[in-house]
Amino acid sequence: MLKEFKEFLIKGNAVDMAVGFIFGAAFASIVKSFVENVIMPPIGLLMGGVDFSNSFFALDGKEYATLAELEKAGAPAIKYGLFANDAISFVILGFVIFMLVRTINKLQKQEEEAPTTKTCPECAMADIPIAATKCKYCAHQF
Repeated sequence: MLKEFKEFLIKGNAVDMAVGFIFGAAFASIVKSFVENVIMPPIGLLMGGVDFSNSFFALDGKEYATLAELEKAGAPAIKYGLFANDAISFVILGFVIFMLVRTINKLQKQEEEAPTTKTCPECAMADIPIAATKCKYCAHQF
């Protein structure tokens, strides 16, 4: 088992996964920063100066001016502003990953080999070379 584990690590699969996780985490932090610092401020401004990162509902019935005060008091709260930021970050990250996978899939389709055989339109038999001018099954001329 130890030998198999060593082979797994050396083959590169584990290294590739680790690199993917590290880049994924770094990219997620960039997206989170983008949402918090670029997207949400204009949205908050359009909604009358709302600061989403400070939007919460205290469950203890008291009022707190900021999220920092709430957390200092240790009061339970529904932090819907932070949830909104995280949800928008998730959607943006999902869209970027979708576009990346879509691009990779398109590139892979382009790299696929062109077919080397065709199907006869007359007898519907396949495996006729593309360059053939006559079907080997029915003698149909192409």
